[in-house]
Amino acid sequence: MALTDLFVRKLKHSGKPSGDKYSDGRSLYLLVKESNKYWRMNYRFDGKHKTLALGIYPEVSLAEARELCADARKQLRAGVDPKPPKVDARADLQEPD
Repeated sequence: MALTDLFVRKLKHSGKPSGDKYSDGRSLYLLVKESNKYWRMNYRFDGKHKTLALGIYPEVSLAEARELCADARKQLRAGVDPKPPKVDARADLQEPD
């Protein structure tokens, strides 16, 4: 069953330490924790299971999360990993010689 904006708006955290997951379908889900509601997408790339963070509700609406998920699926079909590579913050802090 697809999520609705009214349902997402009224969701409350149940108290589970790991949070509650509510699926929208096509690998998009909402992770509800005590602090926030997080949009996530599960996918496989190069044989590995990965999770893509799409944003925090309500800054990223349900419609925007669906668009971001669709864009990520297009990238996967093209053979590109939609998750940006991690940047080493320590390397940015070092001054050049």
